[in-house]
Amino acid sequence: MRRALKIGLAVLGVIVVLLLLNAIALDNQTKDAEVDVDGAEIVQTSIGGLQLLEDGNPQGSPVVLIHCYTCSLHWWERMAPQLAADHRVIRVDLLGHGGSEKPKAGYGIDEQARGVAEALAEAGVQRAVVVGHSLGGAVATALAEQSSTLTAGLVIVAEAPDDSYGELSFSAKLGYVPMIGQAIARVAQIAPASRVKDEYEQAFAPNFNISSGFDDPDQVVDDLRAMSYTAYADIHEASDDYRDEQPLDERLATAGVPLLVIFGDEDQIYDARDSVEAYEDVPGARTVLLPGVGHSPNVEVPDQTAELIAGFAGGVEPAPTAASGRGTGKQRVK
Repeated sequence: MRRALKIGLAVLGVIVVLLLLNAIALDNQTKDAEVDVDGAEIVQTSIGGLQLLEDGNPQGSPVVLIHCYTCSLHWWERMAPQLAADHRVIRVDLLGHGGSEKPKAGYGIDEQARGVAEALAEAGVQRAVVVGHSLGGAVATALAEQSSTLTAGLVIVAEAPDDSYGELSFSAKLGYVPMIGQAIARVAQIAPASRVKDEYEQAFAPNFNISSGFDDPDQVVDDLRAMSYTAYADIHEASDDYRDEQPLDERLATAGVPLLVIFGDEDQIYDARDSVEAYEDVPGARTVLLPGVGHSPNVEVPDQTAELIAGFAGGVEPAPTAASGRGTGKQRVK
């Protein structure tokens, strides 16, 4: 009996050591920026290299699309072409996501917004309608606070003013527990794609076929695996901190930019109706609640979402019709 106990304790000790070593390794992991989408480019900013992809009418008014947490610019791929006929459409991978850089630090929401602003300035973007999905909504809000000359209008897609409007699943919460989270991240790199997709179910309406929403049926798997664990954990904490400091509806009431808010009424992360009601207190805000849609309208109903954004953009003061407007001083890598 004593021998069995000793063996058990020894095995437990080895497991703890392995978990600790794994945590240390993942906490120190970084990844360079790398173009992973045809036609995209890396723009060097003060926070790191960000991947930008531009489509559409170069003479059209600009629309900037900022994706959600653990996502990438691919989450707009079914929607962007519908905006491209009349607009200059710019998609960006946030720091820590997609083809953008994954450094050891620098994931605060204000920092993310500063990096996006620098990349857009280098691309000559002015007076844009900025669209942010979930996490992207917080970054878009910070962008509006920082640069009124850049942000002509703002579209929030499925981002509640703060976390009091909803809650993550238990399995999602485990991902942020020290050592356990790093172990889960390691398993996610080798687990079957179907298992990884299961972790994204909360991001869509019940019974939505995730694979059908993307050109690559395993896109969500690729997006999660592209992240470092530091980016995964720090960005989640940064989003909470930013909205805890001051809810988005209060920030936007002060920012004074035209606002459209889009939620699906079957959002499984936030209480959509309460969230929409909070944003209705922002002066001049327009809100839309889409029936039968979950947390990702841009993926689930791209046609309808694009139509709403295009209609909103049409009522926003257009950008100056300066020639090319390309900036200088920042490195751009094809």
